[in-house]
Amino acid sequence: MQIDRRLASHFDWTLLGLAIGLVLLGILTIYSATYSVTEKQASGLATKQFYWFIVGMVAMLGAVTVDYHHLDRLAYPFYGVVLFLLLLVLFIGSVGGGSQRWLNLGFFILQPSEPAKLAIVLALTKYLQYDEPPDGYRLRDLWAPFLFVAPLILLTLVQPDLGTAIVLSLIFMSIMLMGGLRLRSFLYLAATGVVLMPIAWHFLKSYQQKRILIFLNPDLDPLGAGYHVIQSKIAVGSGRLLGKGYLHGTQNQLDFLPAQHTDFIFSVFAEEWGLLSCLFLLGLYFTLIVLSLRVVARAKDRFGSLLVFGVLAIFFWQVTINVAMVTGLMPVVGIPLPLLSYGGSSMVSMMVAVGLLMNVSMRRFTF
Repeated sequence: MQIDRRLASHFDWTLLGLAIGLVLLGILTIYSATYSVTEKQASGLATKQFYWFIVGMVAMLGAVTVDYHHLDRLAYPFYGVVLFLLLLVLFIGSVGGGSQRWLNLGFFILQPSEPAKLAIVLALTKYLQYDEPPDGYRLRDLWAPFLFVAPLILLTLVQPDLGTAIVLSLIFMSIMLMGGLRLRSFLYLAATGVVLMPIAWHFLKSYQQKRILIFLNPDLDPLGAGYHVIQSKIAVGSGRLLGKGYLHGTQNQLDFLPAQHTDFIFSVFAEEWGLLSCLFLLGLYFTLIVLSLRVVARAKDRFGSLLVFGVLAIFFWQVTINVAMVTGLMPVVGIPLPLLSYGGSSMVSMMVAVGLLMNVSMRRFTF
């Protein structure tokens, strides 16, 4: 009981508060994104998101309770379950928006690509938990870690879900760099990726190719493929300093924005709350990332530091890509804003991720 009281005394309330703050902002924005001025009401998605938040809180507490040192025994089985679910999507997955990404389990709809991010973090952390070679990992040492990430990336690309595949790749590279990949080896790998880009272009769907062309020239098809990003940039810019006010975003209310409650939720927030509030929102994410880096530095073992860094990578890359996407700084890909965008699978997965951060933070005092 002494250890339990000691853990409780080091419970990381700041991380929990940041997560809850982001979720509440998300629920408010989802309500606004689905609000109808004519009907004076919103859809029930904000309420559903609140229910998912409750489920996520329970999952987060579960992730905090189990000593993270025991997670290495669960890493590979969890990876295997996620891999099986992604394979299942190919055969019985639900189709929406031209993609086949979801499993209808009756009582809820699961998107396996969301827990896949955690699966890669856990599997790579387990593999890299022992000290790296004195000279670091070389390219020839990447074959085993690559076997973990390659099936998940390929299965998400088939759905197709280019955005998640990119995030999974970036998480992989982030953890490998943290784990001891030689900088020279990383540069060789990056150069190889650049060389292979023309080949990869031919494997992209036509709409994905068009999104990249629109990014290079937004005015190429302003009423077609470029319409969404143009409207998103208008929404972000029209919010100016203080915004138009809650429930008063015209780009949102007039349905000019696509996927207002998911991928483009930042545009809704920016239009209604303005630049200052956007800086506050990004400041919350920045604080979460800085606190996570502090946990990485203070972790008492390599497994804990790699685990936290992997979770940090999930948040960092998703926030960076989502905000860059809706502001026209990179091509449009389907990436949710963590803890803010609507989605049960994303909510629960990200709350578990926060639980893992808190888990390592608390247990640095138990050695």
